[in-house]
Amino acid sequence: MSKPPPPVTPEALHALAEDLRVLNSKLRRRLREEAHVGDFTPSQVQVLTQLEREGPATVSALARAHGMRPQSMGETLAALKAAGLVSGTPDPNDGRQTVLSLTPSFRRKVKASRAAREDWLYRTIQTHFSPAEQQQLATGVDLLKRLVDS
Repeated sequence: MSKPPPPVTPEALHALAEDLRVLNSKLRRRLREEAHVGDFTPSQVQVLTQLEREGPATVSALARAHGMRPQSMGETLAALKAAGLVSGTPDPNDGRQTVLSLTPSFRRKVKASRAAREDWLYRTIQTHFSPAEQQQLATGVDLLKRLVDS
């Protein structure tokens, strides 16, 4: 019979927390490199992400959601419109407002970007990890899900 592992010290937990933070940053950076979607400012990424996840929104709603003035959000959106990433239509409930959404071509780009990142992950896991390590990684992912959901 094997002994249970010894308890983890607070110092070891702090080191683990730091390692996870650093590793998360490195993985995000690497996935961005694999995405090939272009250079966006943090504000632009936040707006694009919100429009993708939550659907169409007005300038005012986006500004409120991101703690910005509508004028500042307008500047961010102008750049996204000029790049062909976002388009607007009149708000059916208030003709003074414009409802903004992602363009179909940008949605395709997002889908391709995700596929590229997932393909990189798949190939890397398949070629650099043994079946036993792949199982360990799957267990680690389950643990990370629990961490994120806590």
